[in-house]
Amino acid sequence: MTSLTTLQSVPALGAHPASGSLPSRAETRDQLARASYDLLVIGGGILGISTAWHAAQSGLRVALVDAGDFAGATSSASSKLLHGGLRYLQTGAVKLVAENHFERRAVSRQVAPHLANPLTFYLPVYKGGPHGAAKLGAGVFAYSALSAFGDGVGHLLSPSKAAQDVPELRTDNLKAVAVYGDDQMNDARMALMTVRAAVDAGAVVLNHAEVTGLRTTRGRVTGAELRDRLTGEEFGVNARLVLNATGPWVDHLRRMEDPHAAPSIRLSKGAHLVLKRTAPWKAALATPIDKYRITFALPWEDMLLLGTTDEMYEGDPADVSVTESDISQILDEAAFSVRDQQLQRDLITYSFAGLRVLPGGPGDTAKAKRETVVTEGPGGMLSVAGGKWTTFRHIGRTVLKKLEELPGRPLGDDFEPVSELPKRLPLPGVANPRAVEHRLLVDGPAPGPRMGADTARHLATHYGSLAFDIARLANEHPELAERVHPDAPEIWAQVVWARDQEWAETADDVLRRRTTLTIRGLATDEIRAQVREVLDKKQ
Repeated sequence: MTSLTTLQSVPALGAHPASGSLPSRAETRDQLARASYDLLVIGGGILGISTAWHAAQSGLRVALVDAGDFAGATSSASSKLLHGGLRYLQTGAVKLVAENHFERRAVSRQVAPHLANPLTFYLPVYKGGPHGAAKLGAGVFAYSALSAFGDGVGHLLSPSKAAQDVPELRTDNLKAVAVYGDDQMNDARMALMTVRAAVDAGAVVLNHAEVTGLRTTRGRVTGAELRDRLTGEEFGVNARLVLNATGPWVDHLRRMEDPHAAPSIRLSKGAHLVLKRTAPWKAALATPIDKYRITFALPWEDMLLLGTTDEMYEGDPADVSVTESDISQILDEAAFSVRDQQLQRDLITYSFAGLRVLPGGPGDTAKAKRETVVTEGPGGMLSVAGGKWTTFRHIGRTVLKKLEELPGRPLGDDFEPVSELPKRLPLPGVANPRAVEHRLLVDGPAPGPRMGADTARHLATHYGSLAFDIARLANEHPELAERVHPDAPEIWAQVVWARDQEWAETADDVLRRRTTLTIRGLATDEIRAQVREVLDKKQ
């Protein structure tokens, strides 16, 4: 493992000139405080990030701030899927599924093929289960038809064939397996690349900056007071329009504008477990639990992701966590289709929980529609919450269109309407990940050991063509070519890249969201100390 002394000798490194370099926090705070913006987006989850990206593309002056890290809460606590939503066919939401499929394929084929990968799903049909083979066979055929058969034709498969692809599949009382296709991603990496796209388009962004109050002019909200959580520095931002995109905290910020604001949303907690795999998985399992709910067993980042739960949550969003009850429920539900040897508790490396933002009202959260809720306060602050990861681009465009159409046109007319924006503008690093992986392996560093195949694959599928800049760092500073942990593909060059090019400020920013060390259970005290030392070298 790389020594702490060696890493301390590595200076703050700018990116390759083609990539530019980020301003310091002090410079960003000063810029935010001095300039006046058309739009201030409060909340750095994917909804706020996507809106900032599209608004900046349109030519608006955009600022984006978040009290924590970008995608630090629910946006990095999803099931990691880009999907049409098979269960929505149960409620007859055919148009919604078709729209979701359109967005899914746009992201995975054109916008971010370097960050998404196709995944085959097996939907097991057990004797006595909530659905029969004929119904599910018809369902996956209709599902694939709504995707224009872009992922093949949904069909039924024999239990023996399915067990070859998923050795841990429970075959007792298994009658058939329905097959369909969707896509998978690393949600934190997708969010960070979208932040980068927003900045490339002109947005100014700052994480770990908490809103302490709202600025008003003649009764209208015209900015926010902020505090840098890392330094304690207080500053403010002026804007013609403020967008509240704080997710589970949306009503908290609404009450800053109007102490009597009625609740606009309700929250549903979704918990997940990450486990070491006991065998290779060539497909994912989507197992019906009841008429409406499905539990997933997903091969993800060389691990196995299990979940999710769905229950009403009424506590402080900052306190959401995985409970013993959640762990038991997830393992018990997974046991419907996964063998016991894969579900041993000592295989669990990590657990996480996020909060779905749903429209307010009664009813079972499992049946609630994943709609985007938009409200306008008496001071003109617009609040937006909800939606789902698959449609993040569509939500950003929809919110921007609403901003364009506000009475009085607070944003003015001097910007490109959303209807004129590129329909499938790719995220930074767009490339064929297999080609990037091949180049990384073939080119390799001139001196020293050749890059490991798993590291090349990891860089290609998490950074796309930007992986070449990271490889360049490793070539120029051989100590950065070493692995952060021998059991993970990440190298120290990624930590430096996260510090200098991806707004990483804390060890958790690096280990939980810019790399996979935490989810693998490898973020040891020693590694955390080394990462903090690298971060402290930032200039």
